[in-house]
Amino acid sequence: VQLVESGGGLVQPGGSLRLSCAASGFTFSTYAMNWYRQAPGKERERVATISSAGDSTNYADSVKGRFTISRDNAKNTVYLQMNSLKPEDTAVYYCNTVIWIYYWGQGTQVTVSS
Repeated sequence: VQLVESGGGLVQPGGSLRLSCAASGFTFSTYAMNWYRQAPGKERERVATISSAGDSTNYADSVKGRFTISRDNAKNTVYLQMNSLKPEDTAVYYCNTVIWIYYWGQGTQVTVSS
């Protein structure tokens, strides 16, 4: 199993970013996918989840209405569209799936600052 995140960077408050996670090594279309984030000095927290078919999503209260998780099963890729970004969204963002155990990507840094 390999998960490779991309799309992070530095953005001003109120701006947008789109994260991508390319998956390989498993049957992508049969597993739910998650995005987590971890800010300095804080525990890793789940941000969003999408079902295997992409027909069900769930979000942390802190990002509801601002973030959108989606997936393209033909491309084995899951996305996180982040709008109206706030400084408190600054964190390393990780792609995750659970196949008996937790699998993680290497993470991508998102910094929201003016």
